[in-house]
Amino acid sequence: MKPLILSLFLSVVLLSGCEQALDGPPIRIGYMNCNSEVETQKRFRPLTAYLEQQVGRPFEAVPVDTQDFEPRFAAGDFTFTHGNSLLYIILRENYDLQLIATEQRGQFGARTAGSIIVRRDSPIKSLKDLTGKRMLFGPQLAPTGYLAQYDLMLQAGFDPEVELDYYAIPHGAYKHEKVIYGVYFGDYDVAAAPSLDLELMTREGRVFADDFRVLAQSEIIPYCTFGAAKDVDPELVKKFRKALLDLTPETTVKIDGEVLKVLDSAWIDGFETLLDEDYDPIRAMAKRVNMPPYQEF
Repeated sequence: MKPLILSLFLSVVLLSGCEQALDGPPIRIGYMNCNSEVETQKRFRPLTAYLEQQVGRPFEAVPVDTQDFEPRFAAGDFTFTHGNSLLYIILRENYDLQLIATEQRGQFGARTAGSIIVRRDSPIKSLKDLTGKRMLFGPQLAPTGYLAQYDLMLQAGFDPEVELDYYAIPHGAYKHEKVIYGVYFGDYDVAAAPSLDLELMTREGRVFADDFRVLAQSEIIPYCTFGAAKDVDPELVKKFRKALLDLTPETTVKIDGEVLKVLDSAWIDGFETLLDEDYDPIRAMAKRVNMPPYQEF
């Protein structure tokens, strides 16, 4: 090989290597667990790989249980966060978390709602009819599976602690689906169902819209949210946000030789930027229900 050609060849190889190299140690992203660590890793591995490519820094996906999210963030276990909107408020109030972007999914885009549902053939017609009934809620830190519905009842003058016969939260994974099925199969009289889960289960044919009646629905509130610790370099946050906003349904990455659509793999429609004040309705709900970060014992 002639010297000039060899020199050009080496330059191309070195340049290619530089483009692939990722600078610095892995930056950990805490992803709120979706049913299991295995499922969470599967969903968000393509998105994490995409962020590495676009931002030029190595990232590590860290599945985190909802109840463990705040203490692990406080301990510095991860720097970026992906969790529900109530977790965002808790970390914002207590640790000055930076807001990056909000996830879009379903009919309300970057927002969603909580519904109180009964079977279509139920004699229950309004919240006033819930006295002495059995109710199923989602996880306690779920803004549209617990918080919104509890708040709806309190605002209607109904105290769930006193007036329900009893209420429960399902064990294990797929809690929101179990809540909906709990009413569908008649094990419970009423359920706190995230409107998005009901929409998706209906779209997928697992239940039908005519199976249920909605007694009440909350105002729409922000959905799942990406955030960053307060001391993260603003330029890094800017690149991270741009990468999320640039995603399209056709964006792909290659994982173990397989080309995967990033948004489809993560069960996400896209991202948009909201303001911190857009989360104020959730703050108001949490204060009325005496929930973190405003809980008073």
